[in-house]
Amino acid sequence: MSATQLLLLAAVTFGAAYIRGLTGFGMAIILVPLFGLIVKPGEAVVIAILLQALIGPVGLKAILADAHRQSALMIAAFAVLATPLGIFLLMQTTPDVARVMIAVIAIAAFLLVLLPQRGALRPGPKETALTGIAAGILTGFAAMPGPPVVPFYLRQPIPPKEARASMMLVFFATAIAGTISAFVLGLANGRLMWLSLLLFPSVLLGNWLGAKSFGKVPPTVWRSCVAGILGLAGISAVVRLLT
Repeated sequence: MSATQLLLLAAVTFGAAYIRGLTGFGMAIILVPLFGLIVKPGEAVVIAILLQALIGPVGLKAILADAHRQSALMIAAFAVLATPLGIFLLMQTTPDVARVMIAVIAIAAFLLVLLPQRGALRPGPKETALTGIAAGILTGFAAMPGPPVVPFYLRQPIPPKEARASMMLVFFATAIAGTISAFVLGLANGRLMWLSLLLFPSVLLGNWLGAKSFGKVPPTVWRSCVAGILGLAGISAVVRLLT
């Protein structure tokens, strides 16, 4: 990998980490399609998973305090169990098919967020469990637990602070599961780990700046920002697919 390519990866990582700090999600949804311009889709997925695992402990105390633990921990538990299945599916999929499916996932996430908010009642155990299973499979296959988890929380009439913390708690759990599964199944290696460590300072800086920006925008603007990020990720995935 050339120095120019490494700098491009660092710049993309910084931008994606800023979005994570601001919204609570979006890092992998942005990283995987754009990283796929430089590395193989499978490698892009692994790097995104490793970076999410590395940044997960940052601010964990505040995340635990703000999150809706009951739903977040239930989603996380089912997601952890389903993550190895997603990685297995990725290993059986050709790069071209993987790019198609990643593009579909990114666009589906955008469309789901556009749906109207649900009533005041929180989702039941069945919907929560299915969200976790879908998040786990997508973590392993595309490093993207967000498509089922983001609509799950954003469609509820809850404060952005609670939604953001709940999503970040789920994503930390799926990143740990994804990292372990990737190494056990042979998809991750020392080279990708070192590359992730080289990119980690960009993650730290971007996430810190994004977190400082959170809370300074109205909830409606925040939700619009979330939808816009998903839309841009979907467009970038389609562009990558067509080119």
